[in-house]
Amino acid sequence: MTHPLLTQGHIDAYQRDGVVLVKGLFADHLDTLRAGIARNMEEPGEYAAENLKAGEGGRFFDDYCNWQRIPEFEQVIRTSPAAAVAADLMGSERVQLFHDHVLVKEPGTSKPTPWHQDGPYYFVEGTQTVSFWSPLDPVRGASLRCVAGSHRWDRPVLPTRWLAETSFYPNEEDYRPVPDPDAEGMDVREWEMEPGDAVAFHYMTLHGARGNETTARRRAFSLRLLGDDARYVERPGPTSPPFPGHGMAAGQVLREDWFPVIHERSAQVAKAG
Repeated sequence: MTHPLLTQGHIDAYQRDGVVLVKGLFADHLDTLRAGIARNMEEPGEYAAENLKAGEGGRFFDDYCNWQRIPEFEQVIRTSPAAAVAADLMGSERVQLFHDHVLVKEPGTSKPTPWHQDGPYYFVEGTQTVSFWSPLDPVRGASLRCVAGSHRWDRPVLPTRWLAETSFYPNEEDYRPVPDPDAEGMDVREWEMEPGDAVAFHYMTLHGARGNETTARRRAFSLRLLGDDARYVERPGPTSPPFPGHGMAAGQVLREDWFPVIHERSAQVAKAG
């Protein structure tokens, strides 16, 4: 049975385009998420970054992998409908947590988030993956932008370091150059969004975000989830996130003590029955 926030049209669009808007996914958890982001910014984790060069206006903060130390994030991950919605979108029997990600663009931050695919930075591959990007403030201009169908491209896009603008791995020839979707007339999807709405997109969907030229903050909470066919893969260098000391081998399902299963359809069916 499909989750009430979804229709079959959502699922079909996600499978076809690699991106779909889910209205109100975190609408009942906004205060908790805002409190969690405030805590995160006051107490940054080891991966926290400021993504502006000297002289660039505003502030672009991001941090990830904090759900185990920020209770607000864990509460939302475990009690929101995100995992159940993810299972439907991916067509997966179970859902594993990969990591959380916070991105904050303060007013007057004109720098856009560069076009990229998340998948090449990660040590996991599979057709059943989903990220949710949810703003905690109304979004009119500083929106996430996704290229429909890019999750099916035959070669991944070159992953780069956002500040240095250098290649993330040494094997650049295995990747396609970062495109300019606007100049190349690609099918770019973006939406005006209310707090708690979420863009769901595949790990291999090309995406970026506009700068925040408004007078309001743009706080966003992202959640990365995995389905049945996701497996650990080796990369030619440290991944982002790196998860040092994970001890996994190529082809394995991600270890559940680090990446817990947060939803199982069979368990939900049995519970309902």
